[in-house]
Amino acid sequence: MNSATTAVAVQYRLKEWAEQIRECQNRPAGMSVVDWCAGHGITKANYYYRLRRVREACLESLAPEAPMQQIVPVNTCLLQQETQSGSGIQQGLSISVNSFSIHVTESTPMSLLAAVLEVVRNAQ
Repeated sequence: MNSATTAVAVQYRLKEWAEQIRECQNRPAGMSVVDWCAGHGITKANYYYRLRRVREACLESLAPEAPMQQIVPVNTCLLQQETQSGSGIQQGLSISVNSFSIHVTESTPMSLLAAVLEVVRNAQ
């Protein structure tokens, strides 16, 4: 097998595995991963191996220019700041950059925070 054929075979296998993972994640409520796997002729270990390989392939397919997101450790005492909001007191973290101020709580959606930080980063 040449490298092009091997690459196509790997992509085909990953596509099949991704479909299996979607099916397992959409299994009926109350059905365990072990039960789903038994019904589809694979072991739990094999399912998690496939899940890991599909995730790795997805990460590798990201554009190289996509910025790597880093987790910045925050001292937990900083998260104890309390602020008044319309619905009462909310604990969280306030971030101020230049003239921008952002208050982040546990319920702040990560997608919203990422979008706001992208705007702040690109602001002139």
